[in-house]
Amino acid sequence: MSIKSAVIVGAGMAGLTAALSLARHGISSRIVEQAQQLGEVGAGLQISPNASRILRQLGVLEDLEQHWLEPAEIQLVSGVSLKPLASIPSGAFARQRWGAPYGVVHRATLQQSLLTAVLRNPLCRLELGHRIETSTADDLLAAMPDRPDLLVGADGAWSGLRARIPGSPSVAFSGNIAWRFTIPGSTAPAFLDRHSVTAFLGPQTHLVSYPLKEIDGFNIVAIAAGISPGETFLAEGSAAQRAGLMAQFAGWNRAIRDLLDLAERPNLWPLYQASAGRWQNGRDTALIGDAAHAMMPFSAQGAAMAIEDAFELAGLVATQPLPQALAAYETIRQARAARVRSRGAFNKFAYHARGPIRIGRDLVLSLRAPQSLAQDLDWLYGYQAKG
Repeated sequence: MSIKSAVIVGAGMAGLTAALSLARHGISSRIVEQAQQLGEVGAGLQISPNASRILRQLGVLEDLEQHWLEPAEIQLVSGVSLKPLASIPSGAFARQRWGAPYGVVHRATLQQSLLTAVLRNPLCRLELGHRIETSTADDLLAAMPDRPDLLVGADGAWSGLRARIPGSPSVAFSGNIAWRFTIPGSTAPAFLDRHSVTAFLGPQTHLVSYPLKEIDGFNIVAIAAGISPGETFLAEGSAAQRAGLMAQFAGWNRAIRDLLDLAERPNLWPLYQASAGRWQNGRDTALIGDAAHAMMPFSAQGAAMAIEDAFELAGLVATQPLPQALAAYETIRQARAARVRSRGAFNKFAYHARGPIRIGRDLVLSLRAPQSLAQDLDWLYGYQAKG
């Protein structure tokens, strides 16, 4: 074993997964979180096979499967005409092709499943109500009876530990906002499919919907241009901001505009992106998840990338000398994240296409068989993280 102990800053999905991944190798960890109590903001998330495979190895998936839904397919639909454009099979197909399930679940459910596993594990210790910044990290480490070998920054897009790493990424607002809300199944319009993840595509904007078992309803995410409310995921849009959102959906199908009108107190998430930069300092510190590579959600891989980061970092530091392990982690994970980011950029271009490009996109999609589209995702969903 390369290391014996670690401190993890942040008890979100990245941090909790890191603790469980380290414990799998007999490495103890102390998770330090600034919040007084844990709670996930937002609503739903998609857990693709590359992430669910890891959750299975960590002993979390079985609990999660009791609460989630496995969509039969992923659909691409015109936001103007509501005409289906293409689909990718999921459900049993995902389990067979990629060796792990594709599920949709409330963010709080995944958080709770990870937290329960952490609290049951004697190698994991969680401490709430402690904010750790770059200036206080050394004091924290020095105050411990046994100085930990590794410090993991799992503290999100606005990481306080990022500055410990010379040449680390910076984050900037993308100019896009994610409007997130849920609606009960009893009031959901008929065009929302209870058995699929559906991406409605439109000029410069798109909207995603999928069912959530926990609320017997739907998770809705609308992506549009907007002004950042600052470093928060808890903002509620003002009347003027909501009017701006509706204006961007003006050319969409009336049924979708009515759906947006149904939203009660939606969360306004500013979408930030991380630049290129170093993810480790060569000695004792590494970044994972959004702290390392905050990216746009156009591939629905934010949570999956954080889970992969945590799992592969643990595997490397458990088997190699720490400086070597950190360098290998950075090389492997930066290449993976870059490919996912590139796919997201392509999806944004395709989803938000206008004019002749949109017409061409629809024609190309109509000619692609579902299995052919699934094959394009083998590199993403079939990824075997090494932990």
